[in-house]
Amino acid sequence: MNCYMNIIKFLKFILVSITANLLLGCNSIEYDKVVELHNTPQIEPDYVNVVIPPNIAPLNFMIKEDGDLFILEAVSQGNIEYRAISKDGIIRFPEDTWKTLIADSRGDKLHIKVSSLNNQESVLNKYKSFVFNVADEPIDPFLAYRLIYPGYFSCSDNDPIIQRNLESYTEDNVVVNRLLNNGCINCHSFNQNNPEQFLVHVRGEKGGTYFVDNDKIIKTDLQTEGMDAGATYPAWHPDGRYVAFSSNVVRQSFHAEQGKDIFVHDLASSLLIYDIQKNEILTVTGDDGHTYITFPSWSPDGEYLYYCKAFFSEEYFNSSNIKDLQYNIVRNPFDSQTSTLGETEVVFDAVSQNKSASLPRISPDGQNMAFSLIDYGSFPIWHKEADLHLLTIKTGLYQRLDINSNYAESYPNWSSNGRWLVFSSKRKDGRSARPYFAYFHSNDSFGKPFVLPQKDPSLYGKMLKTFNLPELVKGKIELGPRDFERASNYEPIQANPGTGLVIPGSLQ
Repeated sequence: MNCYMNIIKFLKFILVSITANLLLGCNSIEYDKVVELHNTPQIEPDYVNVVIPPNIAPLNFMIKEDGDLFILEAVSQGNIEYRAISKDGIIRFPEDTWKTLIADSRGDKLHIKVSSLNNQESVLNKYKSFVFNVADEPIDPFLAYRLIYPGYFSCSDNDPIIQRNLESYTEDNVVVNRLLNNGCINCHSFNQNNPEQFLVHVRGEKGGTYFVDNDKIIKTDLQTEGMDAGATYPAWHPDGRYVAFSSNVVRQSFHAEQGKDIFVHDLASSLLIYDIQKNEILTVTGDDGHTYITFPSWSPDGEYLYYCKAFFSEEYFNSSNIKDLQYNIVRNPFDSQTSTLGETEVVFDAVSQNKSASLPRISPDGQNMAFSLIDYGSFPIWHKEADLHLLTIKTGLYQRLDINSNYAESYPNWSSNGRWLVFSSKRKDGRSARPYFAYFHSNDSFGKPFVLPQKDPSLYGKMLKTFNLPELVKGKIELGPRDFERASNYEPIQANPGTGLVIPGSLQ
């Protein structure tokens, strides 16, 4: 067996060597002097010493150093070598070669060495080597997101939901609003990363909540009589029968504070649960009338419903009081057999720290909660100070994660195996959000995050659009834009108002 594996490794080595020699080919590299530098090269995207999954697409990058010629040397942990040269500093790994190198470095390191040639001085500058740390655990192979313009643009005729194969550069549209009379596609949600059970919410003429169950699409209208707004921010109960929503009347405001030009906030909001089996909307009420509720999230065992909650006074809308709108993260026990909620428990008290918590996401093992922490409000993507935090649910201990930047971090979501976190970050330019991935070592340790790899590593510098609400998916979504177009032509199934759920005790 060992002899067989050695033969396979040798054949891989020959394959990569042939590829490298073809690339180097007739290029003759001559120089009079070698300078060993003590710094790693500046590259874009910054992939220096990142932690990556063993099934990720090639991490192509641009070398941002002076030079007339650039040389790349990659060596796997098993000593498989790949060499390439570039005249423009752009490094693109052949996909088959990349897979060989990564497979041979799994659970260890792929070593990268970059050199630059200065023809005029006949000097070869050798930069300090760096590594791609290759984890043992894979990431879910697909990423779903909505591609939109940042800021306060209205919906355009091309704001699709896209699924990207993370093991390659292949992208496919899932829903295209151009085929839905340019309706605004503002939410999507998967049941535990499942590509066969998810929903998409659409506003406009073809509006409704589109539920996907295997190869079927069911268009529904979840707004029942007495609701101020439709069902907006969703979260699937793991058994697939229930979906929790917050029903929000959202407004976008502008104010003069530097760095806070846009403020998105609720005028009204409430919590509801949709029973798919009975086609009933269960409205959740407490014993007070001054509560905002948003961004629900279930524990992976379905026993708790988490959400963000804020109390407000009637006069809070005055500009001097707008910073008083701050949210805690709370939870209620949920009995799926009787469809009832227990008493409210505060899980994270952000208000006592003069902060506001948003977007709670529970890890698949139920032990940790990732969330964003901001100064006020509930939409962290508009807050430069937004940082990701991790709370150990059992102990209540929490910490700011070292994967944050100086710009907004938001929309954290876990992989199905709990080892990877995808999140939105504006760290590149403070304007457009990009999906970043970080490896979860332990409660106090994440690997250095990396941005979604692109075939053209200069893409992010040319692209204005934001990758909104990135979610990891365990497989390919087989339905496509034409399927949703056909479903949009049917009258929606109207949900029925069910019995209201009263939370026992005070919400405070």
